[in-house]
Amino acid sequence: MEERNDGVDEPGWDVDPEDEISAAVEMVGHHLKLRREAMGLRVAEFADAVGYGEDMVRKIERGVRIPRPEYLDMADGVLRAEGLISAMKPKMREARYPKKVRQLAKLEKRAVEMCLYSNHNIHGLLQTEEHMRALFGSWLPAYTVEEMERVVAARMGRRSIFKRDPAPALSFVQEEVTLRRPVGGTMVWRRQLERLLQVGALRNVTIQVMPTKCQEHPGTGGLIEVLKFPDGTAMGRSEGAFSGRPVSDPKQLRVLELRYGMIRAHALTPRESLAFIEELLGET
Repeated sequence: MEERNDGVDEPGWDVDPEDEISAAVEMVGHHLKLRREAMGLRVAEFADAVGYGEDMVRKIERGVRIPRPEYLDMADGVLRAEGLISAMKPKMREARYPKKVRQLAKLEKRAVEMCLYSNHNIHGLLQTEEHMRALFGSWLPAYTVEEMERVVAARMGRRSIFKRDPAPALSFVQEEVTLRRPVGGTMVWRRQLERLLQVGALRNVTIQVMPTKCQEHPGTGGLIEVLKFPDGTAMGRSEGAFSGRPVSDPKQLRVLELRYGMIRAHALTPRESLAFIEELLGET
């Protein structure tokens, strides 16, 4: 059973033993233990020096907890590592994200074009941090404080796609209902709509709204995602096709692209969509 975090100052996240990243976490923990022992520090002494509990130090050294960046910085100073321990922060920062999120983020970093249709919620790449927290906060069973920080950090990290150079072509189609649902209350909702207008103004991004009143709707089967890569290959998935599994076969991808193309054709144009979002913002 996964250990639940009841505190707010824990320096790490639990490790999934079936995840290949656990080997890197174990290596870091073993390295920390060897350095501590080489300096003649007992666990209690080291824990006091870095400002964390003995149990947490033992868990990190066993490789069952992922150390936070601030823990590594403190350990670097106490163990006189001259930056060698702090240099482990990027890898450990990546390790704290769920495995599926890491895999998705790697695909997104490679993609030169992304086609994304969302029918339940505003797409994660378009969400503000406040919106994310409000959305995750409504899920059941409830996230712990630590779990919440983990999923929010992972989703926020994926937003780096908007800063890529060269920039990928990003196409979003949002169901009207996802824009009308005031997740988090009026102010959070307003800032989310403002975020959509900001992102929608980027030259490499198009946001389209699928009106609820649209009678012909090929997207009732659920979300659709298609990612295309520089070498001409692609990967996609849809809740309403191929049991929701990711697919890369050209024939299967054509089905998803056909559905997505029809959804775009029935949605408002990008210009009409931004005008619609501005109108919603004015109503809040």
